[in-house]
Amino acid sequence: MPKILRILTGLFPDPKCALRYKKPFELLVAVILSAQCTDKRVNEVTKDLFKKYKMLDDYVSTTPREFERDIYSTGFYRAKARNILAAARAIKKDFNGKIPKTMREMLTIPGVGRKTANVVLGELYDTSEGIAVDTHVIRLSRLLGLTKYRDATKIERDLIAIVPKKDWVRFSHLLILYGREYCTARCKHLNCPLAQFYVKM
Repeated sequence: MPKILRILTGLFPDPKCALRYKKPFELLVAVILSAQCTDKRVNEVTKDLFKKYKMLDDYVSTTPREFERDIYSTGFYRAKARNILAAARAIKKDFNGKIPKTMREMLTIPGVGRKTANVVLGELYDTSEGIAVDTHVIRLSRLLGLTKYRDATKIERDLIAIVPKKDWVRFSHLLILYGREYCTARCKHLNCPLAQFYVKM
């Protein structure tokens, strides 16, 4: 693991979340929208979305049908609209309009699972309560022999056991960037910087 981290850090010295946002709730919206959707597409949609919905109350007062139209191109728009609008209501009612700072509180928000909570807590508060596990992290963790599982919860548990806590937030960013730029899902692994660590699953 130390060698893998060193190589990844060399490739990406300053890994950051690719989702664009200015306000804390905008990050939560973007992360929910990113499920089964590229960050590039999400950023295209939120460019106009965040101009229309400037305040938390704008999400609370809109209709599901209108919001569905606004996020249609991100896919699974009905579920995403339902979760985002319910999250806005919960955050206003239960947390005085502010994104909570703990995993326990985050998981009470509709549509928020551990992956979303880890991304938001890490990005907003630099809080390490776990490792965000998305499709890139699942695929590459298995390829690197860091886990044998396909289930995100079990993979997170394995990664937490071997990745130093101080690196939890950036580790998922590093793997996501590596998966996009060097080792895509259809990669033949001819020029992958981490190929020496790959295992056959």
